[in-house]
Amino acid sequence: MNALRTSLAAALVVGAWATVGLASGPASAAADSPRATPRTTTDEAPASAGLLSAMRRDLGLTESQARARLAAEKTATSVQGKARRAAGSSYAGSWFDPATGRLAVAVTDGRKSAAVRASGASVRLVRHSARQLDAAKARIDGLTAPAGVSSWHVDPKVNRVVIEVVASASDDNDVRTFVERARRTGPVLVKQTLEAPRTFAAGTVGGDPYYTGNVRCSIGFSVHGGFVTAGHCGQAGAAVSGWDRSAIGNFQGSSFPGDDYAWVSVGNGWWTVPVVLGWGTVSDQLVRGSAVAPIGASICRSGSTSHWHCGNVLATNETVNYSQGAVHQMTKTSVCAEPGDSGGSFISGDQAQGVTSGGWGNCTSGGETWHQPINEILNRYGLTLHTA
Repeated sequence: MNALRTSLAAALVVGAWATVGLASGPASAAADSPRATPRTTTDEAPASAGLLSAMRRDLGLTESQARARLAAEKTATSVQGKARRAAGSSYAGSWFDPATGRLAVAVTDGRKSAAVRASGASVRLVRHSARQLDAAKARIDGLTAPAGVSSWHVDPKVNRVVIEVVASASDDNDVRTFVERARRTGPVLVKQTLEAPRTFAAGTVGGDPYYTGNVRCSIGFSVHGGFVTAGHCGQAGAAVSGWDRSAIGNFQGSSFPGDDYAWVSVGNGWWTVPVVLGWGTVSDQLVRGSAVAPIGASICRSGSTSHWHCGNVLATNETVNYSQGAVHQMTKTSVCAEPGDSGGSFISGDQAQGVTSGGWGNCTSGGETWHQPINEILNRYGLTLHTA
């Protein structure tokens, strides 16, 4: 391979590998890729031009508002642990409040308010603790949900376990029975959603994906030795090929349903870099860690079908009821996605958040999408995130 092709190969991998589903190409094919010009050198801070552009488009913010929000969210993320420790057993959840630009923390004991405020958070006094709400959700997890029930999660802002049912199925007898049983577990609030969730795998189509047989999915984040992605994209042992159909490696571990995560080994001339692809519309994003963004924070997703989109974190630790079975400990977002985006990257600023699992809607009419948190995947398989 001559020097030019080697240079192009390196450029492709830097621009594509850790992206939400952009496979980095092997050196022998890199010159054929339309994305052989990376722009990662502009991503030394979360507030890159591309990220700001996406936040203006998807969140309706001005550039100055987007910059201020990113700074406030970074502070809120750093405050979470200290605030939770200050609240102690009265802790009832937390979220980022865009209106104030601060982390809001719910507590059941007003005597903890001063200590929580001293950590840098605002305080909301509520009735039910996080431990009580989590226990109620765990009891609901033990129930068998009908197809008309979309998901359920603890919402600290309303201090309830929120159950979402598909609007067209809200009068279904099985749905009503499930809701009645759920109400007996603890404080519950029922909401309606437009569609049932589905995973975002897709049949073989053009693009820059990875393939398992005839299924196309998206790469999530680089780890040392491979990458993480969605479990529904392939079973352990399944062979994985890249956008050019050359061999990458194999699924080393996979779990779905129950969980929706997997990891794939990388070899055969492929390699990994700590980058999430911006698909030419935003700057490629360097990955510097995996600090968890709070509820209410902005978050963006990259995928091989719909590319780069942004939204907000809506809920954490949500159980999602797919037709294949329930998946636990998911994070819900207002970001859209489409078939083929499964497995792709969710990132907040420069912090990896998770891999795309599924959702409802599309990127024309809108929708919601869930991701499986990255730290859970790393801990499950003993992996180390590849960071810049």
